[in-house]
Amino acid sequence: MAAELSRTSALASRHTALGSGLEDWNGMGTAWSYTTNPEDEHDAVRESAGMFDMSPLKKIHLRGDDALAVLDHLTTRNIGRICEGQAAYLSVLTDQGTMADDAIVYNLGGDGWLIVHGTGDTMALLQASAAGRSVEIGFTDDLHDVSVQGPESLAILNAHCNVDLAPLAYFHHVAATLFGHPCRISRTGYSGERGYEIFADAAVVGDIWDRLAAAGVMPCSFAALDKLRIDAGLLFYGYDMTTEHTPFEVGLGFTVAGSKTGYRGHQALMQAKGREKISNVCLVIDHPGMVAGGEQLFHGGKPAGVVNSPCFSHRLDSSLALAHVSRDAAALGTRLELSGDRITTTATVAPMPIHDPGKTRTHQA
Repeated sequence: MAAELSRTSALASRHTALGSGLEDWNGMGTAWSYTTNPEDEHDAVRESAGMFDMSPLKKIHLRGDDALAVLDHLTTRNIGRICEGQAAYLSVLTDQGTMADDAIVYNLGGDGWLIVHGTGDTMALLQASAAGRSVEIGFTDDLHDVSVQGPESLAILNAHCNVDLAPLAYFHHVAATLFGHPCRISRTGYSGERGYEIFADAAVVGDIWDRLAAAGVMPCSFAALDKLRIDAGLLFYGYDMTTEHTPFEVGLGFTVAGSKTGYRGHQALMQAKGREKISNVCLVIDHPGMVAGGEQLFHGGKPAGVVNSPCFSHRLDSSLALAHVSRDAAALGTRLELSGDRITTTATVAPMPIHDPGKTRTHQA
């Protein structure tokens, strides 16, 4: 499989030593599983600290006089309001006003910006927005991303960092030195816990990983990450949102600046607003384990939706899923019938996120 991959993480040998087969995601060998139990990895993030190699996310640098204008056309946020040292989660739309991707944009200062995105069409749409503009665009795989998540993440990182990270607010970032290596540390993550992402070059990221492991941070697989992000109500492009959905249908209306115009897909999105066909919800499923995904949902015997992202949370002792359901079936407590290959059962619409509904753990000062 490795020969088919177009991208390689500098941490690949660490993953194989931990039992990973380097499965493909985004063209890069990814640690979908280790020999350790993903439930133990899940516990580490919820109770102490775990780390993930998020380098399969794609990183794009922008620089130039028109960089801000290009990003403003590409995305749904008011980019000019993202100050140096801040970042924002946002939507990238098709011309039809539907989700082409989701991404985080970082203001690096001066005219420099960083976009981090997953499997969607951000690069192609960015290049289209940049046509004829004064901007340099550069994709980089040298820049790696190690995500350290959990209630002990701050104490562990601060013990080895030249910057006090305690005052660093959610979705802020800072240039720093960690274990003697230059990096950028961002208070972001994909776990529903307080956490930090460390952006560091390939030449030093291996030593950072090793030193974090020695400091007690548990290496975690994407199998554990899937559990964490589902019970935290966090979406995965290609499963919980696609080009068939508007931001308003999948719970990402908060990424759309109400007063902003002129971005790709704006007119189509505004025409579709208020006509949403589905809602993104969390389900608790009456089943002793994880369902497969793709199961059909019914309400009063009528088709009502589909299961997109399932998991079994041992911490909540529940079979969970993120699902798209019709608007009339989205109210909390609604009972649905679920039918799939060799399974027929029921499910209930639950609060989302089901873990830490107030999001106090990620936002805490």
